[in-house]
Amino acid sequence: MRVLIVDDHPIIVSGCAAMLAGEGDIDVVDARDAETGLAAFTTEKPDVTVVDIGLPGVSGFELTRRILETDPGARIVIFSMNDDPIFAARAIQMGAKAYVTKNDDPYLLLTAVREVASGGVFLMPKIANRLAFEKSGAAASPLSALTARELEILRMLGRGLGMAEIAEATQVSYKTIANSCSIMKRKLGARTPMELMRIALEHRLT
Repeated sequence: MRVLIVDDHPIIVSGCAAMLAGEGDIDVVDARDAETGLAAFTTEKPDVTVVDIGLPGVSGFELTRRILETDPGARIVIFSMNDDPIFAARAIQMGAKAYVTKNDDPYLLLTAVREVASGGVFLMPKIANRLAFEKSGAAASPLSALTARELEILRMLGRGLGMAEIAEATQVSYKTIANSCSIMKRKLGARTPMELMRIALEHRLT
């Protein structure tokens, strides 16, 4: 089995690569950002791709979209520091097959990779339980009304990017980004882009 890991943290990449390669039947390749990740996916043709959300430049959400646009059958595991269930929900809606957080048992990643490689899906029990409560209306995240694209834009605002920079990075028009920011302000009760930035920082989107 060939696994591609797209993550910009060398220690995490080396640790995950060592764990997966230690299985004996897994070959690991890696990339550090969305652009090189997409190129590696095209050339290496991995069985499973592990994607970090918090990549430099465009996020793992955007990389997931681009990979699935290239190959709708791609098997993607999202591997993230963020344990907010809304991120798991958006990842699955986008077409990812699993969502694993980095602050849990690292062997859950191995479990997810094997499950996804066999054609299944994997969601950590605590995330699944929190999603169930979200759907029941209990303790809903303020981010739950945002689409994956809006989460991506909010994350980039949190990193200090302007709307023109976001438009260039996400390959859409400035007008589209401006409209998305207006919609997000209504959804989140924010009045200015600075307030959107504050929300992004509060929710550790950066």
